[in-house]
Amino acid sequence: MKKGQLFYLMGASGVGKDSLLHYLQTHLAPSARVMVPRRYITRNTHLGGEPHIEITPEAFTRRVAEGGFAMHWQSHGYAYGISIEIDRWLSDGCQVVVNGSRNYLETARDRYPDLKPILITVSHDKLYERLTLRGRESHDEIKKRLLRAEALDRTLADSELIRLSNDGPLSDAGEHLMKLILDNETSDTDSLHRTVAIA
Repeated sequence: MKKGQLFYLMGASGVGKDSLLHYLQTHLAPSARVMVPRRYITRNTHLGGEPHIEITPEAFTRRVAEGGFAMHWQSHGYAYGISIEIDRWLSDGCQVVVNGSRNYLETARDRYPDLKPILITVSHDKLYERLTLRGRESHDEIKKRLLRAEALDRTLADSELIRLSNDGPLSDAGEHLMKLILDNETSDTDSLHRTVAIA
């Protein structure tokens, strides 16, 4: 059986990664072998944001020590982790799409040299508009996020990096993302089906 492909989505807060992942999960055919794991995050679920698995800092640290995460990093005061379960899915020939971090890309590549990095982008004005509308940060905090987003995107001058604009209708970027992933699907047609995974 052909090994599956790991897709590593990145992008500044507000570019629409969560919306694109939701689009992917709700528009894939039942027979598609695509896994989208929820992230473990040391953030209360009632604070909003992406659907995730809430975990305490202490439990997160234990899980790291026990080898329970395939990837893990710190960002904006929280710890983020992706379950080791993705290794089994990849071995089973599934396409795996993870919500990653731009700062963690090179570490992720050390573990998964064949991963496909996908950078979700929007224009400066569109990102400012989205961050303002969601009302989570002050004006100064939004300005800092915009400057950080631009600086990080400039560092990702990578010939293998796929840039996907989400400036237009969600369906445009969603269909493009779905095509990128399904073009890599294996030809195997066994009993495995698309699952929105909660590891």
